[in-house]
Amino acid sequence: MAEDEEQRPESLLPYNDWTEEALRHVVVRAIAYAAEHGLPGEHHFYLTFRTDHPGTVIPPRLRAQYPQVMTIVLQHQFWDLNMDEEAGLITVGLSFGGVPATLAIPLAAVTAFADPHVRFGLQFRTPDLPADEPEAPEAAEPGDGTTEEAAGQAPAEEPPQVVSLDAFRRRTPPKP
Repeated sequence: MAEDEEQRPESLLPYNDWTEEALRHVVVRAIAYAAEHGLPGEHHFYLTFRTDHPGTVIPPRLRAQYPQVMTIVLQHQFWDLNMDEEAGLITVGLSFGGVPATLAIPLAAVTAFADPHVRFGLQFRTPDLPADEPEAPEAAEPGDGTTEEAAGQAPAEEPPQVVSLDAFRRRTPPKP
């Protein structure tokens, strides 16, 4: 094989960034839809986000319990869900251990989004996490806004298929 076939030129266009931005817009559309119409049928969302990302607002006791990553489930009992697309901010009210709380989550802090009902999921990189290192999301405690599945118990349904951008990133082929 010729050497020029083994090495591809580095792109001067930010295709990876554009792709991730487009996929984050899927989250925006899903949250905005649920905020306006509610969740149809058995649809529900798992939203994993960086609690240490600038602009993330959660109660201090939750920040102490989940200092880096937290997963919330939007299913039966949540309120005031809002997607401020211009500000790139998701806000939602949930109960944690029976205590109500309002969370503000910047879209840039979201590291994963899933709708297990249809086995759909997306994973994102964040500026403070290398894209190659998968994170182990911590689940929020079970409460009115979360389910036992998010608390680490065996899910009753199949896990969602997750679309990772790594599958579309250029790789250097191994040398023979």
